[in-house]
Amino acid sequence: MLGTKGNPAGGMDALRADRSWHPLDPLFRPGVVAVVDSGGDPGGLAGAYLQSLVSRPFVGEVYAVSPAPALVRGMRTYRRVGEVPEPIDLAIITGRATAVPELVGECVDAGVKTAVIAATGIWAGSPEGLELARWIEVEVRQGGMRVIGPNSFGVMNPYSGLNATPSAMMARPGSVAFLSQSAGMCQAILDWSLRERVGLSALVSVGSMVDVGWGDLIDYLGSDPETRSIVIDLETLGDARRFAEAASRVALSKPILVLKSGREGERGPVEGGWEVPWSEDEVLDCLLSRCGVLRVHRLSELFAMAEVLGKQAWPRGPRLAILTNAAGPGRIAADALREGGGELARLSAETVAALDSLLPARWSRTNPVDVLDDADPERVGRAAELVAADPGVDGVLVILTPSGMADPTCVASRVRRLGASEKPILASWMGGVGVLAGTELLNRAGITTFSHPDTAARAFCSMWRSRRNRERLCEGGSSIGSWDEAGGPEHAPVVRSLRVTGRSVLDEAEARALLAAYGLPSVPTFARDLEEAVRRAGELGYPVRLKPLTKEPLGESWRLGGELEDDEALRSAYEALQRRVAREAGAGSFLGVSVWPVWDRRGVELAVSSHVDPVYGPVLSFGLGGGLGRIYGDRALGLPPLSLAEARRMIGETRVGRALLEGVGVGAVDVGEIERFLVRFSRLVEEQRWIRRIEVDPLVAEGNRLMALGVRVESWDGKVPEDERPSPVLGRGWPERG
Repeated sequence: MLGTKGNPAGGMDALRADRSWHPLDPLFRPGVVAVVDSGGDPGGLAGAYLQSLVSRPFVGEVYAVSPAPALVRGMRTYRRVGEVPEPIDLAIITGRATAVPELVGECVDAGVKTAVIAATGIWAGSPEGLELARWIEVEVRQGGMRVIGPNSFGVMNPYSGLNATPSAMMARPGSVAFLSQSAGMCQAILDWSLRERVGLSALVSVGSMVDVGWGDLIDYLGSDPETRSIVIDLETLGDARRFAEAASRVALSKPILVLKSGREGERGPVEGGWEVPWSEDEVLDCLLSRCGVLRVHRLSELFAMAEVLGKQAWPRGPRLAILTNAAGPGRIAADALREGGGELARLSAETVAALDSLLPARWSRTNPVDVLDDADPERVGRAAELVAADPGVDGVLVILTPSGMADPTCVASRVRRLGASEKPILASWMGGVGVLAGTELLNRAGITTFSHPDTAARAFCSMWRSRRNRERLCEGGSSIGSWDEAGGPEHAPVVRSLRVTGRSVLDEAEARALLAAYGLPSVPTFARDLEEAVRRAGELGYPVRLKPLTKEPLGESWRLGGELEDDEALRSAYEALQRRVAREAGAGSFLGVSVWPVWDRRGVELAVSSHVDPVYGPVLSFGLGGGLGRIYGDRALGLPPLSLAEARRMIGETRVGRALLEGVGVGAVDVGEIERFLVRFSRLVEEQRWIRRIEVDPLVAEGNRLMALGVRVESWDGKVPEDERPSPVLGRGWPERG
């Protein structure tokens, strides 16, 4: 036994009194730690963990548990967990993988609160590893102990002095929490943070996540006073719904950044002739943005963004003003800004006039603002203040090159006055040793510095995306507004009857009845015999078109027939369709016809669909329909439930949608009708979990009218139990909105 009883906050009892108790408190701020090993090799993994614990400023008690002699010289070793004389907050389990379930069971029986399973070889994809993981999960669930791992590198909390890792290095205290599944990444980030003097509030290697996952850790760190931002190196998502729930709540107050490796390619056709044209990676992007999480694609961006989001004001829009003493770096930054989705701010006439009175006549008179290479500190600082005050500017990037005549430190001393601005102020002091003092002054003033101007511009774009994602969380209103009286099983007896059809693909009449139950426009009317077809055509008004109804969906060769001008033409066409279906599909296959109006060919063909993903549940797609949609792949993804604002955002993320919103190159279309269609469609797939795939293509938008011309619905195979069908990853009603 080593160390002094209690932790820096005065023990777990004091921690409970200081703030609300959380089940993971014993993991990050334990008072008693035990290293539990099955092998007893003094030079092995258990010895490394013990050495890290006793060599650091951890104020607590450390015990060794092993059937072998002492793991650390001079340290008493207990043979079993139950022999340890005090309640254990945290157990670190090492040794043979096959012995881990038994050790976990001993910890549960002894009342251990949390554990890190550092033993490797579990959940490696082998049947043996999966079986071991199942045993661990059973033990943990029965006993209530929370577990990190298996295959975990460990946990580090610089504020409590806890180094429950085999590393001899200890992170500096800071405000960034770093989480990763990779032990190697944790070690690399720890080394990098020490070299760059970046402080961490926590470092966690989650391993295979048999118990504690991303959602649990986000939830804990969201209430941790030392953590200002959370950085996640993501390999697999695990419990997507739990992640989304926690991230949506925490991202409102703390930035969450994700680096996802292993970007996947496009998915190809799947069974049944359906095609899922998006990749799982695209769906992850959609989920992260809905949860307010910022995704970065470069390791170099990860901590720079964590730092800038943690201490800078967030931009209210995408408009950046660039101020530079050299035109070249300004152009480089402007190019990176546009590539990242940002915009060059348009300076007001008042700002240009004020700059005219300050700068030499040969200044650029536009954004980027070139203050010229002979600018002194006062000129740079005053110009930056004028630009920052412009209401059309959402952020400012100040670039200083060594070629200028002004001393970099003196310029920094003047520019740092902008550190209290309500807009983000970024700086790129280009150079080497000569700019170090200036960058240090700026960083201390809360102005984040970058070595390269294009990196700074990309950082601003990421800040704007992060702000926009957070705004999505704060948008009030439910997905179904007061305007919507349609939808729901209570309005649709057909929904209940479809569950027992015994077929996986619905016929056209059933599919359209399903749409109608949710207030979605079902253009054709159905007729089961000739006289009913004549009556329906009279109600719609000639000319009309006919399409046969059959037991099984018809192939591509069965398109809508030609225009029929009167009852006589309709009777003749009806009888011809009846004979053809009997000849090609068999007697008894003909069930009647659908009667279609003739629409204006100036209408825009759209496509709306939903496919159930095994991880994310129903995934919605909107975009260009018909043959052109399949060629150009113009689509946007969404996840139910949708609000009207989310529906409009999906529309605006496609080229055809932007054309509709701006009225460019298309006829006048009521985009509000498309929004309402998407919201109702979202509700349909969210509530009707028996639907595996549903597609409306083409959906013709013509003025203020929508026409679902092609509909296909496929249900889950009856062999798949309802509780095993993926549910929507986003829950209705969270996060809580003020």
